[in-house]
Amino acid sequence: MRVDPGALGKLLAGRRVASVTGTNGKTTTTHLLTAALRAGLSEPVVTNADGANLHHGIASALGESRAPVACLETDERVVADVVRLGTPEVLVMLNFSRDQMDRNHEIKSLGRSWRAALEAAGSAGPVVVANANDPLVVWAAQPARETVWIDTGDGWSADAALCPGCGAVLAHTDQGWDCPACDLTQPAASYRVDGEDVVQADGTRWTLALQVPGRFNRANAACALAAARVMGVEPADAVRGMNTVASPAGRYAVGTFGDTKARLLLAKNPAGWAESLPLATSDPVVLAMDAVAADGRDMSWLWDVDYEQLAGRHVVCTGPRAHDLAVRLDYAEVEHSIVPDLSAAISGHPETTLDVISTYTPFQKLRKLGGLA
Repeated sequence: MRVDPGALGKLLAGRRVASVTGTNGKTTTTHLLTAALRAGLSEPVVTNADGANLHHGIASALGESRAPVACLETDERVVADVVRLGTPEVLVMLNFSRDQMDRNHEIKSLGRSWRAALEAAGSAGPVVVANANDPLVVWAAQPARETVWIDTGDGWSADAALCPGCGAVLAHTDQGWDCPACDLTQPAASYRVDGEDVVQADGTRWTLALQVPGRFNRANAACALAAARVMGVEPADAVRGMNTVASPAGRYAVGTFGDTKARLLLAKNPAGWAESLPLATSDPVVLAMDAVAADGRDMSWLWDVDYEQLAGRHVVCTGPRAHDLAVRLDYAEVEHSIVPDLSAAISGHPETTLDVISTYTPFQKLRKLGGLA
């Protein structure tokens, strides 16, 4: 792209494009959708499987293959350019939450850019597969020429206090969310998650047998299933493909660290930690922290995470910002120790498989240390 600043548009041209974006779940959903497309389409599919989702990463992935179908993880800030340059057939809009606040100061500005991109695309824009439980996603998707709504069952509402349309305080009930001051409300869903099943509005069910854990990954799979159908894949083929995804870009993989086995989970912001903490059941549990550019330098989000749920277990704090986490655990009254070195924090527990939850930069180092990258 330094040699040819227009390379991204040229590499996108002539391909069928599926784009996946959102704060949390982009990488896993992209892997699920790619597997669904490969199971149900006869054409080869190219993807940025390692999660490099900015302009250069997408161009790099596309430059390695002439495949006519592209399934692209797309950073929230890159969505407008991919819609403009790549005219995707489908755009999956997962969620918004505060993330890397030193870089993305206000999530509504990102939602505004998505909305403007869909308005500019008009009738040539993508079919949008969107999370009906997220008010900002719903507002951003309003100009889309066609929208497929997914009831993900997402209970995270800490980033959805105000109506993105008029600024009024939103009402949240068991039936969904609604703005009392304007017409923005949770739309009726085309698909919903019910236990292990994805259920269509007409009652048709598809049972998932995912290898990736958690309610949120079943929600990701529902979005991927809907997007695959937009791309022409039969649901049975899509489910069969998604069930083969085991450890997307190292997530949930078990590595070997000396005499210890450890399962790696990635969490980058309060919404992600809310989903990951219940999955970590080992005692002790290892939490790895850093705050360089890829993690976001602002660590104030630590105080929005319910670390109190770890009470009664021992937590090993590791990584360059282990002491920041230890202060938070002091206030949560959670027993903990500080072992800044990643390898030392994990080794020495041969009797169990440790759960390790990590922010982005330590996660990548742990993948290499554990033989997973």
